[in-house]
Amino acid sequence: MSHAIEPRPAAGRHVGIGRAVITGLLTVAATTAGASAPAAATSATASAATSTATSTATPAAASASEPSGTPYLPKPTGEHAVGTTALYLKDTSRPDPWVPEMKVRELMVSLWYPAKSPGRHRAQYMTPKESQLLLEDGGITGVPLDVLSRTRTNAFTDAKPAGKKHGLPLIVLSPGHSKPRSELTSLAEDLASRGYVVAAIDHTYENVATTFPDGRVTTCVTCKIKKEPAWWEQLVNSRAADVSFVLDQLTGSHPKWKGARLINRSRIAMAGHSIGGASSIAAMLRDSRIRAGIDIDGSTYASIPASGLSRPFLFLGKSSSYTPGSGRPEVAGWERDWKLMTGWKRWLLVTGAAHTSFTDLSVLGDQFGIDLGADIPGLRSMEITRRYVAAFFDLHLRKKRQPLLDKPSARYPEVEHCSVEEKICR
Repeated sequence: MSHAIEPRPAAGRHVGIGRAVITGLLTVAATTAGASAPAAATSATASAATSTATSTATPAAASASEPSGTPYLPKPTGEHAVGTTALYLKDTSRPDPWVPEMKVRELMVSLWYPAKSPGRHRAQYMTPKESQLLLEDGGITGVPLDVLSRTRTNAFTDAKPAGKKHGLPLIVLSPGHSKPRSELTSLAEDLASRGYVVAAIDHTYENVATTFPDGRVTTCVTCKIKKEPAWWEQLVNSRAADVSFVLDQLTGSHPKWKGARLINRSRIAMAGHSIGGASSIAAMLRDSRIRAGIDIDGSTYASIPASGLSRPFLFLGKSSSYTPGSGRPEVAGWERDWKLMTGWKRWLLVTGAAHTSFTDLSVLGDQFGIDLGADIPGLRSMEITRRYVAAFFDLHLRKKRQPLLDKPSARYPEVEHCSVEEKICR
């Protein structure tokens, strides 16, 4: 059975807020169809070493310099230029969990890393086919279907990595269900500019569109499955297996990336958005190499044993869903897991944020005038996400003191520090 470019049925679609973003993108695209695309980018389908991913352009203050109609993401805030590449990996030890006739688990992974200098070609955010399938998934036709592939990035394809041998920490990123790894590009580029290697995983058949080097484009098989709590636990455990395999491929005796010698194998951590964030717990329980984790706005399902999880963990979410003591179903999992986390931990909430506020959609949505339900601008929410995620990793992987994580900040009044036991956020 083939699942390449397979159309999805109307029932059970996971469109929601993403559809609103798509509609806005297309409204603008229809009026700016003649706008030129950004600097040439290499397609992810060209070869296994071809880069997919990455994004940034100029912040709002300089947005007038952007080509009309070209989507863009904010510049990274670190001191390094950013390179990117894509890896095609095959786990021959297990069949695909969602398409059993596939006897191996295939994954596409985007890497971002500090580069010695900018390259010649900015990396492509996603391929035109991926853009097309995402838009068609939203039920939108009759307008330029490649508009999302034009998103301007600041990372450069296959730029030469910079850093000392075994000197760079490694961060694994996992996106939300049905979402591409490219949706976490702003966060990934920023971490890379700060001196981290970042690996974002497309969990195959859990995303509307994943392009492989031979041109195949797999679609979202799991989107058609009836979702029960036990199924979500199965999903996070499957993602944990993906993460462990990717770590093997990047840090083993025969690594799949030529820059792997730069990775410090004793400084590895993970973060993710939505179910990708929830998967951080499952991955940490499975793999002791992951020293710290972040769940960004994701309801949790993994079963932490009674002995607890002693490694550092950060819950970062929106106040409308995860205020402790609110009785909301989403917060119950966080409250359960919080009690079982015996190491360093924080519970931070962003007032005015929506679920998409922590991803690229927050910035893209604002550019096209789309109301995603947030009361905080996309550039601001992305700044907050980048800053607090980097602070957490700098503290736990680099042992750099981070007062930002200890108490509320006048610079970021939107961020509340919560005392779960007292059920107070301030």
